Amino acid sequence: MPLARSRRDRGVDYWPGFVDALSTLVLGIIFLLTVFVVVQFFLSQEVAGKDTALARLNAQIAQLTDMLSLEKVGKSNLEDELARLQASLAGAESERDRLKAGAGPGGLQDQLGSAQGKVTELSGALDAEKRATARVLAQVELLNQQIVALRRQLGALETALQAAESKDKDSQTRIADLGQRLNVALAQRVQELARYRSDFFGRLRTILGNRPEIRVVGDRFVFQSEILFDSAQSQLRPEGRDELDKLAAALIDLEKRIPPDIPWVLRVDGHTDIRPISNPQFPSNWALSAARAISVVQFLVSKGVSPQHLVAAGFGEYQPLDPDRTEEAFQRNRRLELKLTER
Repeated sequence: MPLARSRRDRGVDYWPGFVDALSTLVLGIIFLLTVFVVVQFFLSQEVAGKDTALARLNAQIAQLTDMLSLEKVGKSNLEDELARLQASLAGAESERDRLKAGAGPGGLQDQLGSAQGKVTELSGALDAEKRATARVLAQVELLNQQIVALRRQLGALETALQAAESKDKDSQTRIADLGQRLNVALAQRVQELARYRSDFFGRLRTILGNRPEIRVVGDRFVFQSEILFDSAQSQLRPEGRDELDKLAAALIDLEKRIPPDIPWVLRVDGHTDIRPISNPQFPSNWALSAARAISVVQFLVSKGVSPQHLVAAGFGEYQPLDPDRTEEAFQRNRRLELKLTER
């Protein structure tokens, strides 16, 4: 059984590195989708507003068209009435002329007066009808002008709507192109950082040697806690300082070689076994694991490593490598992991 576990420990697990690269790519895609949704929202608001304006203008045009139809009917009625009055006037004048020719002087004078009054009455009615017709024609002309203006506004809105749709298409094209370029850039960064990680871990293997208490698990370099710390303590042992001196030298060299535009960090993760701890200094395994990670980071900073490239994290007993409740499993789970990753 110990032989089988030892072989399993020496295996290289590439899965965590793949998961980190994939999660970085997913975050980039989520960012692009967020930008796309925001652009789509503002464009849809703009188009919806223009659709509402178009509907309102169409309703106004329909209303004006109905009013114009009513005015045209009224004009037709007025023209019919005018024709009737003109016919009546012509009949009255004809009657007047007939009376002039056939009646005597006294009766003729009375008939002429009556006919003249009727002609005057008809002339007044005709003038009133003419004035009403003129008012109707003026209203019709005003309605025609309003319809022309509304059609111009409708044309301008249709032009603006087409421009907005064209802008939407251009935005979608630019977003798609930006997404492709971002994916390419992310892939290049991941590959470049993976290459530096491989070089860094290779150099650490050479410096630290092939030792069972220092091993590589996936994309992490693992130190057993006993190398660096005494039991339930967060102060570095002298032997641990010697090992970390080698690590600091490798990190300082790495800082010189990685381009400054690559946002990388060395994450130091502290882990404990499942057995609880409670004392005035460390009320929980979480506090102990975090304190140990911070001690390693502070030591590396004291040796000249840039603080911008270091992160300390404590996981307590919640990320065990071995779920067994044996002394061997407890020892494997008490560890510090070093991971070179993106910030």
